[in-house]
Amino acid sequence: MDFTLRYLKEALSNYDRSSVCHRVVEKLEKKSFSNEREFVFALEDDEVQFLNNVLPDEIKYAFNEQDFIRGNQLNEVYELLI
Repeated sequence: MDFTLRYLKEALSNYDRSSVCHRVVEKLEKKSFSNEREFVFALEDDEVQFLNNVLPDEIKYAFNEQDFIRGNQLNEVYELLI
């Protein structure tokens, strides 16, 4: 799994496994994406909306904790969503 997608999977583990969150995590676990762009193109509209809602908070948290690598990696995914 791509390094960036590992950070995303870890971040999603903090969320209640709603059906949408569960589907996103399942995609990360079951499919072999070579990069985050490939992953984003495989998402359904509601999955994109879910990530658009949670990633800003996760990015902010990472930067507040001075985990700049994690923040930048999550930001890469977020930028592809919009």
